[in-house]
Amino acid sequence: MAFKDLTSRAVILYDEWFKDADPRVEDWLFMSSPLSQTIIIGAYIYFVTSLGPKLMENRKPFDLKKTMVFYNFSIVFFSSYIFYEFLMSGWATGYSFQCDIVDYSRSPQAMRMAWTCWLFFFSKFIELLDTIFFVLRKKNSQITFLHVYHHSVMPWTWWFGVKFAPGGLGTFHALINCLVHIIMYTYYGLSALGPAYQKYLWWKKHLTSMQLIQFVMVTTHIAQFFFMENCQYQFPVFLYVIWAYSLQFLILFLNFWYHAYTKGQRLPKNGKSEFNKTKSH
Repeated sequence: MAFKDLTSRAVILYDEWFKDADPRVEDWLFMSSPLSQTIIIGAYIYFVTSLGPKLMENRKPFDLKKTMVFYNFSIVFFSSYIFYEFLMSGWATGYSFQCDIVDYSRSPQAMRMAWTCWLFFFSKFIELLDTIFFVLRKKNSQITFLHVYHHSVMPWTWWFGVKFAPGGLGTFHALINCLVHIIMYTYYGLSALGPAYQKYLWWKKHLTSMQLIQFVMVTTHIAQFFFMENCQYQFPVFLYVIWAYSLQFLILFLNFWYHAYTKGQRLPKNGKSEFNKTKSH
């Protein structure tokens, strides 16, 4: 009886919470409830941390060079498109970079922003292939907690962003993230082409700086909200989540920067830092 009562209360709370969801996105793929994406992410975590490595244990690694080239440059093109759409739906066409609230109207501009947010959310599921390729290539050392954590949390939290607040100042980090992906996946794509292209990868050492700048920009941008006297952003809880997430990675990258550059500790022989291996975008 107690369990039945608890379940009923949970259903009531769920319905009460979701009454504030954006009705425009209700019929879009994955958006009716968080169940489908939670199942996908759960299956992803199980595969890359347990099932996949066990299946590959006595098998030779797959040769995925051509696949990796196609995949990485596809992410570059997709990220470029989403970046452009974010600019055209708000960030280059009227947003103030301060208190930009969500436009819930069905105007072409507002719908364009909502759809761009969904595209960004969907791109996070495509990027789960990063880890799956690690498994198939038996690069298990690159499947770190930080890597899996990032790839799991991003799509799961972004579902709520699209569901309740697809637009406004909460999307700034997505805009910057797309720009970072364009650069990072270009590097990964060129690297996958083989030794002949290594001479074009002289800027590898700047990837960490770029990632660090990303988190400084996002943390600073969100921090504005805490000092605004009358910002009517509709779901401030999302801003706290974004700020905490960005601050967390800012600290991690500053720690890496200190040990790798300030203290002069040498990077691993393969030239890949823990953070580059995790692709913490």
